[in-house]
Amino acid sequence: MLACDFFHVDCALTLQRLYVFFVLEVGSRYGHILGVTANPDGPWTVQQARNLLMDLGERVDQFRFLIRDRAGQLTDAFDTVLTDAGVTVYKIPPRSPRSNAYAERFVLTARSEVTDRMLIFSERHLRRTLAEYARHYNGRRPHRALQLQSPRSDRPVVDLTHKRIKRRPVLGGLITEYERAA
Repeated sequence: MLACDFFHVDCALTLQRLYVFFVLEVGSRYGHILGVTANPDGPWTVQQARNLLMDLGERVDQFRFLIRDRAGQLTDAFDTVLTDAGVTVYKIPPRSPRSNAYAERFVLTARSEVTDRMLIFSERHLRRTLAEYARHYNGRRPHRALQLQSPRSDRPVVDLTHKRIKRRPVLGGLITEYERAA
């Protein structure tokens, strides 16, 4: 199952509101940051759906459903792109964000770990920040639903004989990753 949603970030320098569109693979908790724009409209979201299908590649057959809200940016053309790929799109009832709880939780996590803790200066800065956070979120961040594993770990096999711990800052020290040192 897939869940998608938007969240906004206000730029400190340009005073512009930017919208982030993302899709979350519910089973693995893998997050796809599809795009950032100041004006999310129907054609833009349709293109993001096509980009998602290209990212998923042959794995698109693993997903039967996509849950989304009733945002005006998510048009019938958006639904058609996914339906043609074999993914059934379900709209949640109006004013019921709990129906899309996985996406809402991702928004809370991204805000509390990154966007609420740093000033975003521009669209380019937000894109770079979210790309680095997505690498951390998908490759290193532990998830309780996955028994404290990451969705697609990029860590080498752990050698428990090493006693030293290595610290690696992410996003300029906003987030810290730890692993056993060689």
